[in-house]
This record gives sequence, C-alpha cells and structure tokens, in this order.
Amino acid sequence: MEMTFFLSTVFSLILVGNELARAMLNDIGDYVGTDIEISWLPNLDDLMKGYARNFRPGIGGPPVNVAMAIEVASIDHISEANMEYTMTVFLRQSWRDDRLSYNHTNKTLGLDSRFVDKLWVPDTFIVNAKSAWFHDVTVENKLIRLQPDGVILYSSRITSTAACDMDLTKYPMDEQECMLDLESYGYSSEDISYYWSDSQKHIHGLDKLELSQFTITDYSFITEMMNFKSAGRFPRLSLHFRLRRNRGVYIIQSYMPSILLVAMSWVSFWISQSAVPARVSLGITTVLTMTTLMVSARSSLPRASAIKALDVYFWICYVFVFAALIEYAFAHYNADYSKQEKAKVKVKKTAESMVKNGKQAMVLFSLSVTGMNQGFVVSNRQNRAQSETPVEPPEEVEMAKQESSEERKCCKCKPIDADTIDIYARAVFPFTFAVVNVIYWVAYTM
Repeated sequence: MEMTFFLSTVFSLILVGNELARAMLNDIGDYVGTDIEISWLPNLDDLMKGYARNFRPGIGGPPVNVAMAIEVASIDHISEANMEYTMTVFLRQSWRDDRLSYNHTNKTLGLDSRFVDKLWVPDTFIVNAKSAWFHDVTVENKLIRLQPDGVILYSSRITSTAACDMDLTKYPMDEQECMLDLESYGYSSEDISYYWSDSQKHIHGLDKLELSQFTITDYSFITEMMNFKSAGRFPRLSLHFRLRRNRGVYIIQSYMPSILLVAMSWVSFWISQSAVPARVSLGITTVLTMTTLMVSARSSLPRASAIKALDVYFWICYVFVFAALIEYAFAHYNADYSKQEKAKVKVKKTAESMVKNGKQAMVLFSLSVTGMNQGFVVSNRQNRAQSETPVEPPEEVEMAKQESSEERKCCKCKPIDADTIDIYARAVFPFTFAVVNVIYWVAYTM
C-alpha cells in the first residue's frame, strides 16, 4: 500500500510538471512566435558579453544614424499666461548596433523594458522643455525590439511641458505656432545624425485631437544643424504645429456682453431730460460694469506690453459707454441754460410792460386834473426841453449801434435744444458703433 501511494504521488508530480512546462512554452511561444523553438532563441547573456554600453555603436567610424518618429497622444493644456503647453507623445527611435546582431532566428525579439539599462541609447532631450517625465504605471512605458541585423527600436511614452513663444497682438483672433525640438545633448554631428523616419509623413493622432481652445490647422517637420561655438555642431529635429484659437467662447463671454452694455447705454437717449436719477444711474452702471468686464478678462492673460485685439475692443466699448454719459451731461446743461434764458426774457418783458403801463396812467391822470390848457402848456414845455437837449455826437451814436448789434448776435447764439441732442444721438451713436465694428473685424480677421 505504501509503495502504491508513493508511485501514485510521483506520477502526479510528473504530470503537474509537464503541464507547467507546456504552459510556459505556450506563453513564450505566444510572445516570440509559435513557430520558434526555445532552443533557437538567442542567449542574451552570450549576446551581451563584451558589450560596452558607454560607447556608441561604431565608435571611431561614421556617425550613428538615428531615425525619429513621433505619435501624439494628447495635448493637455495650453497656457497663454505662462507661454507653455503640455503634450504627451510616443517617441520612437531606431538605430543599428552591430554588436547585438544574431543569426539564431530571423524573427524580431520583443524584450523587457528593463533591458534598456543594459544598452546604449541616444541621449535625446527636448530642448524647449520646462519639465518632462516618463510614465511608469503599471511598469515603465518603454519598448525594446531587436532585429537579427542589430537594428534596435526604442519607444517611450513621455509627457513634457514645453515653452511656446506666443504673439498675442490679435488675441483672441490669433494663430500660434508651437514647436517640439529634439536634440542630442552630448553627441555632436560627428558621432550621431538624426533624421525623420520614412514612415513619418504625418503624425498619428494629431489629426484626431480635439482641443477646447484651439484647432490644429497644420504641422511640419524641420531638420536643422545647430552650431555652438563652445561645443560644436549638433543635429536638431523640430516638430512645428500651428494652432488657431476657437473664437466662439470669447464671442459669448466677452464680445456679446460688451455690445449689450453699449446698447444699454443708448437707452438713456429715450429717457426724459427731467429724469435725472434714472439717466445718471444708468450711465454710471454701464461704465462700472464695463470696467469690471475689462478687469476680469485680463486676469487670465500675461501682463505683456503688446496691446491685444480684445483690449482694443473693450476700450472702444468703454469710450462709447462713457460718451453716452457725457452726452446726457451736455444735453442737461443746454436744457438748464435754455430755461435760464427763457426766464430772463420773461422777466424783461414783464418789466417793460409795467413801465409802459405806468407812463400811460400818469399821462391820463395829468390830463384829467389840469385840463386841456395845462396839457398844452405841458406839451410846449416838453417841446422847449427837447429843443434845449444837446444833440449826441456821431461817435456815441455809432457805439450805441455796435452795442445793439452785439446784443442781437448774442440773442442769435442760442443753445441747442436738449431734445434735439437726444434725437441726433439716437442715430449717430449706433451708426458710428457699427462703422467702428466693421473696421475692427476687418482689421483683425483678415
């Protein structure tokens, strides 16, 4: 019984071991190809014997040709205040290292990302990066593929915050051009040569990106050689992409409220001149609201010296709102002046009528008391007094005529009626604002 139990146990262990070995073979076969036998796989330890990762392939000979390819995963954030953007890319580099060539199989081998630490890789860096990092969840996002002829494909996932110089003169009707510059940090053109891969005719993923504030309109690949006097010549690859700002959100949040505030200030032209609190409060409210809108819109922008298109439009609207308030002040002043002039004319007419009536009453009273004879005597005395009155010289007569003509001119220079000012303002303000808008949009969108 004990011998039977022992044999059955050994047989069970053998079956379990065979199953485990078969499972491992299946896993390896799925990874490197089902038609490859494990015995034909290259021995990496033998392959790495004598390999010096500190030296580039073919040291002392021609430069290493490194092919570059980029796939854009996302553009997360574009900041005008900091002049930067954040982009996640898959950076693929390919070069030939004859030290790693093998003839065990004609299949490409996919290796673990930890194998990167044993290889020589190009010291590529992002020139205009402010910060950058590799992704390492759940493992390091790196890929190594080795071909029989020693060609290595090295792919990594990188997120970088890069600088982008922006011209905000036409903001928010602007178009910006940002770039991603790749360069070797330590190897000059004598040791390494960069070029865009033949498959890199267009950037995968860039056409499908949907950004909240921008639309990618165009991109281009540029290869150039940077000459540094202190270090030498270094190859550089640049990806330039052009961004057009989406204007819909700015029309809704900035332009439309400004237009409505200007139109609101015109309501005062239809309010009576006597309603002083209503017109003054409406004018001051629109001015203060326009000021608040200008300050809030500028809070998200850098304090650059350049005057932006949005600033120009805000100041246009501010001038029109302030002009509506000044129009009421001018009209109200003319209304008060007209009332004062009318009151003076009324008082003058009243005084003249009182004097005229008083003279007539005195004449009638004298005729009734002294009789007709005394009236003749009075008339003779008046004629005698008039004959004794000296005649004014011609100079005084001329001066009196000039004074009377100046009085007539002053009477002709009457102030404009306040209601007439409002009537003209109802037509002039909207027409002028429409003309200025046409000039503005043509100047900044063409």
